[in-house]
Amino acid sequence: MAEEGQVVGCHTVESWKEQLQKGIDTKKLIVVDFMASWCPPCRFIAPILADLAKKMPHVIFLKVDVDELKSVAEEWDVEAMPTFVLMKEGKILDRILGAKKDELQLAITKHATTEPPAPTAETAAPTAESAATTANA
Repeated sequence: MAEEGQVVGCHTVESWKEQLQKGIDTKKLIVVDFMASWCPPCRFIAPILADLAKKMPHVIFLKVDVDELKSVAEEWDVEAMPTFVLMKEGKILDRILGAKKDELQLAITKHATTEPPAPTAETAAPTAESAATTANA
C-alpha cells in the first residue's frame, strides 16, 4: 500500500480504482499526474511533484502512465502529457495541461486547504440570539 508523502504509481486498473476510492473515503485531495515515460515535460515535472508529495502528506498524489493504462487515460479524456487532474470526493476541481510548475502548485495549495464557506447575508451579521449566547459564554 502507498505511503503518505509519495507519488503512487498506479500500474493496474484495480490499483487505480483502489486509490481513487481511498481518496473518496478519506475526503482528501487527489492529484493525478497522467504522464508518459517518453515525455520530456513529464520527466521535468516528476521531481517537483515528488517534492510536493513530501511537503503535503495530507494530499494523495497518483501517477498514471497513459501507455500502461490506456483505458484510464481515455476514460479521463487525457490528450496531452502531462495532464494533472485535481479532485476531491469524486468531483474534478481542476485540470492543468502541461508541466506548469507554478500553476500546479497554486492549484494544489488552493484545493488542499478547505476553506469555510463564505458568509451569506443571513450568516454575516450575528443574530440577537447568537450575540446573547456569545456574551454569556
